[in-house]
Amino acid sequence: MLLLTFLQFAAMAQKPDVKKAFSRAENQTLLMLKEVAQAKAAVNNPNLVSPRTLENGQLKLVASRDWTSGFFPGVLWFLYENSNNADWLELAKIYSAPIEKEKTNGGTHDMGFKIYCSIGSGYRLTKDAHYKDVIIESAKTLITRFNPKTGVIRSWDHNTDKWVNPVIIDNMMNLELLFEASILTGDSSFYKIAVSHANITMKNHFRPDYSSYHVIDYDPETGEVRKKNTHQGYSHESAWARGQAWALYGYTMCYRYTKDPAYLKQAEAVTNYLLNHPNMPKDLVPYWDFNAPNIPDEPRDVSAAAVIASGLYELTGYSSNKELYKSKADMIIHNLSTKYVSPKGENRGFILLHSTGSKPSKSEVDVPLSYADYYYLEALLRYKAGKND
Repeated sequence: MLLLTFLQFAAMAQKPDVKKAFSRAENQTLLMLKEVAQAKAAVNNPNLVSPRTLENGQLKLVASRDWTSGFFPGVLWFLYENSNNADWLELAKIYSAPIEKEKTNGGTHDMGFKIYCSIGSGYRLTKDAHYKDVIIESAKTLITRFNPKTGVIRSWDHNTDKWVNPVIIDNMMNLELLFEASILTGDSSFYKIAVSHANITMKNHFRPDYSSYHVIDYDPETGEVRKKNTHQGYSHESAWARGQAWALYGYTMCYRYTKDPAYLKQAEAVTNYLLNHPNMPKDLVPYWDFNAPNIPDEPRDVSAAAVIASGLYELTGYSSNKELYKSKADMIIHNLSTKYVSPKGENRGFILLHSTGSKPSKSEVDVPLSYADYYYLEALLRYKAGKND
């Protein structure tokens, strides 16, 4: 009986305190708004619209074309969703507006990150017809990067000395925009392209243990795989942590829209790989790469942990392993909320610390990142929505 009581207490102790977490997030975001205003005034560059990270302790702002530009507006939408406070609604609208012009930027695959995390959240919460139009236009732009010969959406146009038609595992996250556009328009072509991309990625991106490569290069004429590489991971054969998180989240999301059991199986298999990896820390906040050579003396990636937790909360709604997945997600969010959170009033208003952008490039190592905050708040909202299930 005593043991049972202890176990029950231990389980309760791992549950996130959503009210406290959002209160802290609101306080930090109010600070961030002041920091953003000061940073904008200092550089006098109207193209810089969203905070991305800290660089030498200073706030780094990015233009709308940057793949991270939609995350801070998304944070504002989440704060509104949690509180129903009209002040957050107005701020979310203000910070989303400069991102809208990306709807016609066909030079990148990152349309989902930029548009759906900002404008998509706005449409979900307000049903504003203008936002709907932006989403549809963005989806039309994104599918111009689809090649019927490869069956996938090309990710990057850069580094042509390294690859010809690269597709990164991150690209799975942009499929939500296409699935939604199909629903909003009744045009199945968006759906079919998303499914094709998910299927070809499932075929070529994964090793037998369900770890994912970061970059697959295709022959644009034949669709044959030319190379299996990394760009942000430790090595071509290593498991870059955030890439595995994108895979878990991406295939869970694909199952939501299609109910294809192959996607559910894939999400569960990736989850099994992550949760049972010998190099996964006990607190479930992964090192930046599962095969990094100096574990445990390697940087963590809190952004990967936040994506994993948010994906797991959704996966609990579909999987027979729901109790296990929920307990692991609860543990991650509890640990992020208590051990990886910024002290109040510090770090220019970022919520979480200790993320890693690209260690091989020595870029954004052990810093706050806007997308870590975004997926953390999304995970908290998903916990809140499902806690009575």
